[in-house]
Amino acid sequence: MNISKTFVFSFVLSLLSVTGEAAVTFLYYNCPNTTTFTPNGTYHHNLNSLLSSFSSNATRDNGFYNLTVGDHGSTEIVYGLFLCRGDDTKDICQECVTTAAKEIVQRCPRENVALITYDECMLRYSNQYFFSSVQREPDLQLLNTQQVSEPGRFMDLLGKTMDNVTAQAANDPSGKRFATAEANFSSFQKLYTLAQCTQDLSVGSCTECLQAAVDYLPGCCNGKQGGRVIFPSCNVRYELYPFYRAVAPPPSMLLPSPSPGRKGKRQVSTVIIIAIVLPIVVSVMLFAIGICYLTRTRKGSLKYAGVPDKSGGNEITTSQPLQLDLATIETATNNFCADNKLGEGGYGKVYKGILPNGQEIAVKRLSITSSGQGAKEFKNEAATLAKLQHRNLVRLLGFCFEGEEKILIYEFFPNKSLDYFIFDSEKQRKLDWLRRYKIIEGIARGIQYLHEDSRLKVIHRDLKANNVLLDEEMNPKISDFGMARIFGVDQSQDKTDRVIGTFGYMAPEYAMHGQFSVKSDMYSFGVLVLEIISGRKNSSFCQTDGAEDLVSYVWNHWRNETPSEVLDPTLKGSCSTNEFLRCTQIGLLCVQEDPADRPTMATVVLMLSTYSVTLQAPQKPAFCSWTRSGQNNTLKGLESDQSASKSAQLSVDEASITGVYPR
Repeated sequence: MNISKTFVFSFVLSLLSVTGEAAVTFLYYNCPNTTTFTPNGTYHHNLNSLLSSFSSNATRDNGFYNLTVGDHGSTEIVYGLFLCRGDDTKDICQECVTTAAKEIVQRCPRENVALITYDECMLRYSNQYFFSSVQREPDLQLLNTQQVSEPGRFMDLLGKTMDNVTAQAANDPSGKRFATAEANFSSFQKLYTLAQCTQDLSVGSCTECLQAAVDYLPGCCNGKQGGRVIFPSCNVRYELYPFYRAVAPPPSMLLPSPSPGRKGKRQVSTVIIIAIVLPIVVSVMLFAIGICYLTRTRKGSLKYAGVPDKSGGNEITTSQPLQLDLATIETATNNFCADNKLGEGGYGKVYKGILPNGQEIAVKRLSITSSGQGAKEFKNEAATLAKLQHRNLVRLLGFCFEGEEKILIYEFFPNKSLDYFIFDSEKQRKLDWLRRYKIIEGIARGIQYLHEDSRLKVIHRDLKANNVLLDEEMNPKISDFGMARIFGVDQSQDKTDRVIGTFGYMAPEYAMHGQFSVKSDMYSFGVLVLEIISGRKNSSFCQTDGAEDLVSYVWNHWRNETPSEVLDPTLKGSCSTNEFLRCTQIGLLCVQEDPADRPTMATVVLMLSTYSVTLQAPQKPAFCSWTRSGQNNTLKGLESDQSASKSAQLSVDEASITGVYPR
């Protein structure tokens, strides 16, 4: 069974909880290691009291409960809540909340902030007040990979139905902030939708949260038969099968029945009134919905064109990059002073600058003496970055094209690049396991956006550690789009006579045959994952290690059932064994010899965010070994058909600390 089939099978199994009353289905958890509490301290005791209260209150009629434990003004206070799905029975709600209360302390044993989500409920707590406010992070996006027959018509129907169900949920007269809605897609297919908010939100806040969640659907699930977006404050879901239990319509939608014993004119009058008024009310509602829909369309902000999240979601608001004059840039960098130099690459140098408003920037100056190909790379990167906006991608702030000067202006990141930390014996201690896992997830989401969720399908072609920058909170930002290629909507691969990239990260089919696709990026990602968990550079191996490169080194230990030998020694004792093994397996799946065997990035993101997906056993990779001079020694498992005329522009990734910003 290949990965995609395994993914679909496991995902569908996790969704079919509606048919039984069995154990609850775990989806994901999040406990950012920002602040921790002291075991057996006051916060710990308050937390235990909170979770104990949750279990005893899980049979409440509304399926929601929030509580504060501790003295107000104290640093040891705990705020928490749970939310059961609106169609849960009391027994299911209690089972889910009780399970969540036990599991969350095992998965997040010392963190002050934690969240755990199941198919049937959600539970979270924090040392900061979060009640009655919309929170969209962390977010979880799940999809059913099966395609619908008419994507355009389906997404249009989905948009209208989601408008309906989100409005019903926000204005739910019962106060449960929950609703379901159905619509006919074809004569034999029906669309089922669900929307829910935490009950502490106001009508306006619930509407805002649900709208933001719905806005994510085109990016994660365009044309798919099912999908869901889960925020801490709300969630939405749709399927082409009934995944929820039957829910009675809200009281305001129930027709009054005549009192027994009343007949004659009064009864006839009631029936007549209902027959006249109801169609009028329905018509007015449909007319209002239609006006709203047309208004949004005219404004060019139809949600299924991919409206970005404006408050820290995956995709950030797109803004037009500024064109700055050369004099402003020279002033910002002190006339490109050597003291402001951050790094240097194949196409120029990177400087730190400060704009007149005090904003720090990174200025990438294309070398005037570089080849014409360099100018082409500059234009390619500028055009690409201007269209790509995501929280895990470096943001292009501006550019300058004046005379012979070609300059790009980026965000500035004081923490430099990923390789600055993971390949340095001292600095790598600053990246504990939680941070590394978060970095892997962030890189995966950034590449998923490039491959599947952006308005363009982009193949990066040079994903490596020094092209991943880290912000103040160690969140990863993918950089260097000078080698990126934009694919057409239906295009899956391409071939080039000019192979460019970095030895060790390049997929064998690309290095030898010039064939690149999303799967060649997956190979690079796999190598990068193995570097992050091992703390070892792919090019640092020699024969004394018993392997020619990192991929073969990890594979040998995996095959010999000694994967713990791969783990960075600085992480031993503090690493989650299950997460480490999962990352190792994901890395090996991504570097398999046959591109078709490598998973997609959407599947990898799901693998990282939930344990409900069963991972396939990896096959033997195609090992690549390179001499220190940069010449290819051997490519085991593949034969070269490169002609002597085929050119290659490759870099050997040898330095322990490389340039801070993209070439």
